[in-house]
Amino acid sequence: VQLQASGGGLVQAGGSLRLSCAASGLTFRRYGMGWFRQAPGKEREFVAGISLGGGNIDYADSVKGRFTISRDNAKNTVYLQMNSLKPEDTAVYYCAARRWEGDGYSPYNYWGQGTQVTVSS
Repeated sequence: VQLQASGGGLVQAGGSLRLSCAASGLTFRRYGMGWFRQAPGKEREFVAGISLGGGNIDYADSVKGRFTISRDNAKNTVYLQMNSLKPEDTAVYYCAARRWEGDGYSPYNYWGQGTQVTVSS
């Protein structure tokens, strides 16, 4: 299984970035997908999650109204559109996958390598 995240970079406050995470080696439509981030000196935190078909979506309070998670099962890819970026959004962003097991999801057990997002003030 490989999760390849891309799209990070340096952006000014108020700007936008779109992260992508391409999955391979798994049956993508059977996995819920999530984005997490880790800032220097802080623990990794949940950012957004999306269900198998995209019908259920969840966001951290800190990004609600600014970030949008989506997925394209035909392309085995999950996206994170980030608008109105703030300096406190600066972090390494990771995508992750968790398998639907019929009565619930497994823990997130596949992780991408991370992509750096830096927001300047």
